[in-house]
Amino acid sequence: MKSKVQFRLRIYRDESIAIGPGKIALLEAIAETGSISAAGRQLGMSYRRAWLLIDEMNKALASPAVNTAAGGSHGGGTALTPVGEQIVRHYRAIESTARVSAAADIAALTRLLAP
Repeated sequence: MKSKVQFRLRIYRDESIAIGPGKIALLEAIAETGSISAAGRQLGMSYRRAWLLIDEMNKALASPAVNTAAGGSHGGGTALTPVGEQIVRHYRAIESTARVSAAADIAALTRLLAP
């Protein structure tokens, strides 16, 4: 049996999750695909769900994480703003720092698991 350790940092604004693992994955997928619908498909979620997550995040931020361009004859597009890029970079840095800082405790806990 194989164990897995996963950090699930969430930053709330009022009652909603402003920044969390699902939103970070969505931002990364948008950066990769240039599209909310393609990012949603990549993550197995509907366009509506992806759009609602982006809208919730943008409303919680002082400045939006994602810019969208309307479609048309040449199609639309979606890109991360500098704020969106900073969010992903800082979130992943926090995960990395936590993983390294907690390595001894994580190893101790995983040794307590059944074989």
